Amino acid sequence: MQAPKGIKKLVDILSALPGIGPRQAIRLAFHLIRQGESFQKELEDSIRDLRSAKICSRCFYVHESSGQLCDICLDKNRDQSVIAIVEKETDLMSIENTGKFRGRYLVLGELGRGGVLESDQKLKLKSLKSWIGDELAGRAKEIIIAFNPNSQGDFIATQITNEMKDSADKVTRLGIGIPSGGEIEFADDETLGGALQGRG
Repeated sequence: MQAPKGIKKLVDILSALPGIGPRQAIRLAFHLIRQGESFQKELEDSIRDLRSAKICSRCFYVHESSGQLCDICLDKNRDQSVIAIVEKETDLMSIENTGKFRGRYLVLGELGRGGVLESDQKLKLKSLKSWIGDELAGRAKEIIIAFNPNSQGDFIATQITNEMKDSADKVTRLGIGIPSGGEIEFADDETLGGALQGRG
């Protein structure tokens, strides 16, 4: 039996989201209908509010500041010469929640399964190298590659280390604490904080 047009359109949109297949999208669509008009209006308003979100021109994190830079990049109390390269925005948020990192970031974007850097990721690394050249006289104090400890993360981390080694005094990885195959965004603050402090 065919679903009504409105539901079908919503299912198409939901199933395009990461981790949501067509069956789950159908269940979500009917769930939203059952929640009633006030919930749907609240959801509609929150989605509309996303229009004010922008991508930081320096670190590529999402922000709602009036200018081009996010609050982290604008913070004069942070050590801009210590840079953590993360895969996803949620990884940045997890590291921030530890309260143990006071440098800046570069959000590289989701790592592809092929073990190679995408063209937009190469452009982001190029922009970082250019920024280091302009703002730090060509050399950062430290670049931390904060990727998930799995074969894919390790392989791309090696590529980035080779790419960035002449732009920093040292290039490090997160230390022991996150288990092999684990994910940064799901690590508790204590474990992730220990991995930050034990980097090498």
